[in-house]
Amino acid sequence: MNLILLAIAPICAILLYIYIQDKYEKEPRGLLIINFLLGAIVSIIIVLILYLFTGKFIPLTDEFSVMQQFIQAFIVVALSEEFSKYIIVKYFAQPKKAFNEPYDGIIYAVMVSMGFACTENIMYVIQGGYETAILRAFTAVPAHATFGILMGYFMGKAKFSQNRFILNMAGLFLAVLFHGAYDFFLFINFIPGISIGAFVSLILGIVLSRKAIKRHQENSFFKSL
Repeated sequence: MNLILLAIAPICAILLYIYIQDKYEKEPRGLLIINFLLGAIVSIIIVLILYLFTGKFIPLTDEFSVMQQFIQAFIVVALSEEFSKYIIVKYFAQPKKAFNEPYDGIIYAVMVSMGFACTENIMYVIQGGYETAILRAFTAVPAHATFGILMGYFMGKAKFSQNRFILNMAGLFLAVLFHGAYDFFLFINFIPGISIGAFVSLILGIVLSRKAIKRHQENSFFKSL
């Protein structure tokens, strides 16, 4: 039980932070919970289905091949996982009336992303123990949050733009880019010292995420109310 709580704790901390940053017009808590559960259950199912196809058609035959690890990181893992989150935000959250300002793209995308990260983190922590829980609390979990924020930033803009498709795709692309980069540097850890690239990409993602949150806060439709 302690391991489960340790796995969930960073998820809750990030969700609370993102919820507090929604300063001017809070989202319905029930809808936020539904998005979280969709990420925790439906997104995971979608990813597992995609893994069946990618594992069959894009197999990893040489774990020391940089090119194959690049494909695994960006296509097999990053694209599959971020696409599974994207379609939930796109087809469930974005059409809702409660999605009524740009920041809502961030909060709903993070809810879905943290739902996914919660299920994933519990699975890893149960297998890896306390050290894995602590390590992932400062790496993989915040990484998933940044992917969600970067995707949600553009999806929030898309809801209120004539260029909805382009902006939605930009959000998906950026999430895949950062997710793929983070994983790629970890996947090629057979190259000494290269893993530092994952932490560099995480730090850059955090910096951009903070700017994205601030930008949407400043552009809130409810700021003057």
